[in-house]
Amino acid sequence: MKTLHFETTLQATPARVWDELLGPDGYRAWTAAFGEGSHFVGSWDEGARIRFLGPSGDGMSAEIAEHRPQALVSIRHLGVITGGVEDTTSDSVRAWAPAYETYRLTEVPGGCLLSVSVDTAPQWEAHMQETFPKALALLKGRCEAA
Repeated sequence: MKTLHFETTLQATPARVWDELLGPDGYRAWTAAFGEGSHFVGSWDEGARIRFLGPSGDGMSAEIAEHRPQALVSIRHLGVITGGVEDTTSDSVRAWAPAYETYRLTEVPGGCLLSVSVDTAPQWEAHMQETFPKALALLKGRCEAA
């Protein structure tokens, strides 16, 4: 596993960024960079289970490791969902799980700094390096829209 880091400064309040980052409509919009129709099912509350899914219903299962509104959310990825079946125990999943994805918001003059860290398996590193900047650009556009 390798931890990748991404940052962007947005001309928006942390409250606005938070809403676009985690709200159902905003989340669908910025995560479209990873796959059109990406969405979540569940709660962002600390300790809650959450699923990150594509239109087919396949995706990732996780829990919210930490949640500090308008400041930080840390996701602990625990497994995969394929054909409606959650897998958290196979050797292939245990090779990488748990993996963390963490979003930190820091108020800066004129806006908000968003820092992201993502634990990534080697086979997904190039995809994440290419796609995460596109996703953050979509998020930035939504947050800065009048």
